[in-house]
Amino acid sequence: MDFSSKLLEQAVDEMSQLPGIGKRTALRLVLHLLKQPEAQTQNLASALTKLRSEIKLCKNCFNISDTELCDICANPARNEELVCVVEDIRDVMAIENTGQYRGHYHVLGGKISPMDGVGPSQLNIHPLIEKVKAGKVEEIIFALSSTLEGDTTNFYIFKQLEGTKIKTSTIARGISVGDELEYADEVTLGRSIANRVPFESSLKG
Repeated sequence: MDFSSKLLEQAVDEMSQLPGIGKRTALRLVLHLLKQPEAQTQNLASALTKLRSEIKLCKNCFNISDTELCDICANPARNEELVCVVEDIRDVMAIENTGQYRGHYHVLGGKISPMDGVGPSQLNIHPLIEKVKAGKVEEIIFALSSTLEGDTTNFYIFKQLEGTKIKTSTIARGISVGDELEYADEVTLGRSIANRVPFESSLKG
């Protein structure tokens, strides 16, 4: 792709590094920005800069937040004894959109995947175990995607919780095997949370 401007080429190169954005789409987006008022582009640049420099992870659940405690953990109406374990922020948003869940979350930041070099120590598993051992949680809901990596992560955490009196459950398999949680429709996902089953039952399947 030939560019008449090095500045244009650099902007397209940066934009094309975003997931799902190829060179042609990046060029279309950059040219669109050039047609907009300069203030709009500056607002976008400012928002991205602030996002990168000021965003925090909730100290309780590792959800993305503007403050030390995210809005969910800081809400006294939420049930802190019920914790839903998810892979990342997109899963929190998907479950929240169902309106069916009023507990807390724990964001792992990924799934165990030896093929990708991701082990338990690279995820937020230890803080979850410590939270359970502190006696603050009565039930853990495993809500990871029903993939090999998701099931492996669920089972690892389940084994780490042996010896505790914690109740463990997993979302009902209204979510097809192999599906990512964030792509499930809200009705199906909501029913999967409401109709969760004991985790031990899922091991027998």
